[in-house]
Amino acid sequence: MPRQFQFRNEDGHETVQIAVRGRQVLARPMLNRGSAFTTEQRDALGLRGLIPPAVNSIDDQVRRCYGQFQMQPTNLAKYVYLNTLQDLNEILFHRLVAEHLEEMMPIIYTPTVGEAIQQFSSTFDRQRGIYLSIEDGADAESIATALAAYGNGPDDVDIVVVTDSEGILGIGDQGVGGIRIAIGKSAVYTTAAGIHPLRVLPVVLDVGTDNLALLHDPNYLGLRRERVRGEEYDEFIASFVEAVQERFPTALLHWEDFGATNAHQILERYRDQVCTFNDDIQGTAAIVVASALAACKTKHEQLSEQRVVIHGAGTAGIGIADLMRDIMISEGLDPDEATQRFWGLGSRGLIHTGGKMRPFQERYARDAAELAEWEADEAGNYSLDEVVRRVQPTILIGTSAQAGAFHEQLVRTMAEGCERPIILPLSNPTSKAEAVPEDLMEWTDGKALIATGSPFKPVVRDEVTHTIAQANNALVFPGMGLGTIAVRATRLTDGMITAAAQAVAEMTAVGVEGAAILPSMRELRSVSAAVAERVAAAAVEEGVATLELENPRAEIEKLMWAPEYPDVEVVDAIETLSPRATDPARKSVRHTGDDSPLSRWRPRLPGRR
Repeated sequence: MPRQFQFRNEDGHETVQIAVRGRQVLARPMLNRGSAFTTEQRDALGLRGLIPPAVNSIDDQVRRCYGQFQMQPTNLAKYVYLNTLQDLNEILFHRLVAEHLEEMMPIIYTPTVGEAIQQFSSTFDRQRGIYLSIEDGADAESIATALAAYGNGPDDVDIVVVTDSEGILGIGDQGVGGIRIAIGKSAVYTTAAGIHPLRVLPVVLDVGTDNLALLHDPNYLGLRRERVRGEEYDEFIASFVEAVQERFPTALLHWEDFGATNAHQILERYRDQVCTFNDDIQGTAAIVVASALAACKTKHEQLSEQRVVIHGAGTAGIGIADLMRDIMISEGLDPDEATQRFWGLGSRGLIHTGGKMRPFQERYARDAAELAEWEADEAGNYSLDEVVRRVQPTILIGTSAQAGAFHEQLVRTMAEGCERPIILPLSNPTSKAEAVPEDLMEWTDGKALIATGSPFKPVVRDEVTHTIAQANNALVFPGMGLGTIAVRATRLTDGMITAAAQAVAEMTAVGVEGAAILPSMRELRSVSAAVAERVAAAAVEEGVATLELENPRAEIEKLMWAPEYPDVEVVDAIETLSPRATDPARKSVRHTGDDSPLSRWRPRLPGRR
């Protein structure tokens, strides 16, 4: 199929070639700019009579759209409005979100996206992304055919965001509706790190669902069967990875919201084979470790001096422990000493030898012998209250989705043994947070250092305004992706993830009373650039980079797409260039397939090898 449009970037100047006319232009979200088309563009593209006569700037459109956004009565209605805008005019959508980032990030991402996912089969809108059903074909060839249907060529995708929807946020198995978390993550990559909207591909793997409400919902749009598990599931994942590698050989594969067991197994199987990472394990770990490092810096202490209790030692919790442990070792502890700094609690209380646990939790199981004098409940489990009383932790982390788990007496007990307790109630959505900042400040006499999973308003105490940090993965994963792309890393290593955490921690205002321990979401784009620079440097140091940057910050910023309307070049047909085209005037433009809407948008940078 001949190309209908194509984006090009030459020396930082973006142009879109358009080979369609009239309503076909307006029907494509990346082309349609509505009233912002100039008179000349309207004539050349056959748009006369299809748009009201006024010509507006993108700033005019943003003001009008923001007014509409503010009129929406609920957060879900705001999500629907932004989703509709994205389907109509994608560049305007990203510009609007960028200008109101702190206000709109909780709408397009957590926590509101969770509600939108639950409503997926009850709404009727334009479908985005790729839907891969295990019943439509589980072999690599069938999957590759479905991926090709999106229209991107092998060099046209930088990141593939994929979910199987089993562990969505704090709401669990959501079947095919999980595509919306992949779409939300894709939008954050663009808004935060400037990854071109056409270069991020959201995918859902539909392997059925164990959510009975969905299976009995006549509107449900996914497979009506229980979840596939075991060998059949593993083979489907293997075929998917093979197909992605075949179709998009340089893309970063981002795993999102898989169930705990599958998440760890998939990561362990493929992390040394392809460029991949799991955001729930590694992205969450990075932002939580950044929070802890910044809080420790505020206390003038090292991470290796802390005693860490993790309530919810599942996928995210163990990922946090693993990264913290690595940093403690780098600070001088031996591996066994570092491991002994952690107490993890699962659904049966404290993880200990002789108790039931998952394989990935075994490293942190406490020796049953050390618990001889501890008090167990009727089921023989050691509760969070007992752990806090005995351990006197300096860091308390919540990834349990148990609202109110950090109650008053528990927090006061912690504060008795720690001058400045670091308390991180991270569970999303807000209704599942282990505690709220206002209470934590009250129970610790204003001394707690806090980061939360969802956004909270500042807390005023004793005439000091305490800004509450949001430990949002969006502060790390977009920059990790951008840094990986910038040097075309073949793997995303633990060292690169540590570098991301350290970069964020270094951007905090230490010593300012009431200041948040993490950067504001308003700073997301600059944070992403800083994270990318550190991640790219770590990739080079660890030998996984295939490109090297002479001026990393400048070259990374040059890679970041901005939501501006590009120049329009009206053409009768799109010229196809070979990926190895040698014309010096076109070195930054590499094409890969006649059906691709996107040129090699990424500009050629000086100093590359």
